[in-house]
Amino acid sequence: MVSLKLASTETEREDAFTVRKAVFVEEQGVPIHIELDDLDQEAVHFIAYDGEQPIAAGRIRDIGDGVGKVERVCVLPEYRGRRLGQQMMVMLEEHARKVGLSKIRLNAQNHAVPFYEKIGYSVTSPEFMDAGIPHRVMEKPI
Repeated sequence: MVSLKLASTETEREDAFTVRKAVFVEEQGVPIHIELDDLDQEAVHFIAYDGEQPIAAGRIRDIGDGVGKVERVCVLPEYRGRRLGQQMMVMLEEHARKVGLSKIRLNAQNHAVPFYEKIGYSVTSPEFMDAGIPHRVMEKPI
């Protein structure tokens, strides 16, 4: 059974980091020192499990002016196409509303732009490179 939750324990946070390493470091080739950064300490992390197996993750940070920055949203390859990314975004947005934020901003990899557009995000920047991967800034009022 799949469950999504706020990563409230150190073990759950480590599970989120494990999923991120599998997707961003191993699959996409992002250097580990870029993927796991100092911002992990201030971010609120979310994790999805299939039973005991961590399968998806994401984080959000309050960056001021009522804006939440969603980052590191990822789903293990074998679990893609099951709406887990969409469920993770709903959970991140609900958290942002609960803590009084009014807008979400994220840096989407170009291949993910259509996914975010389907759930209400708009592109707000030209393409830029991050960790050797093309991205666009996207935003959504919440």
